[in-house]
Amino acid sequence: METFEYIHGADEISQESFRRIEIEADLSAFNGLMRHVAARIVHASAMVETASMILYSNGAADAGRDALLRGSPILVDAQMVKRGITKSFLPANNSVECFLDAPGVEGDAAARGETRSSVAVERWENKLDGAICVIGNAPTALFRLLEIINDKKPALIIGFPVGFVGAAESKEALVKHAGDIPFITIKGRLGGSAMAAAVLNAIAKNAKGAKI
Repeated sequence: METFEYIHGADEISQESFRRIEIEADLSAFNGLMRHVAARIVHASAMVETASMILYSNGAADAGRDALLRGSPILVDAQMVKRGITKSFLPANNSVECFLDAPGVEGDAAARGETRSSVAVERWENKLDGAICVIGNAPTALFRLLEIINDKKPALIIGFPVGFVGAAESKEALVKHAGDIPFITIKGRLGGSAMAAAVLNAIAKNAKGAKI
């Protein structure tokens, strides 16, 4: 059997990955917790150029950290995002909720000619106040979230919808219409569940350490 030279240990692989990110990616625009978030985004995408594409409001990462420490729920648009969140990082046993398969969502979406993702986000309405919203799949979910926000506002929107139709536009809408709601997103078509979960994990790991 042929053998190959490579790093075997998980911890060593992780440490080497972030060492290389610090060398290869330009993270000079980021400070504090947001620098860790940016590194995690680069790690999840394996593209150092993503560092220059990150958009965020001032204090967004810290707002998410504080919300997690308060025990705020995490509302996600896709099961892949939910599975990507490391539960052991959550500092207050925060719930992670996805309504994509909730009763009535599929039928309502078919009847209205809309995506299940956008209809599922409507189920967030009574849970939005102070929650963390993580969108890593559907642009329609981010658009609908912006449409239903009124007096009840999330503590943080992590907006990483991906794709050729609506992804860039939904993120542009987030930046333009978020108002005083903290947000973290990325320009263009790029995004996805892994990147969205990576943002939440970076914030949660920091909050968990603070709690301990």
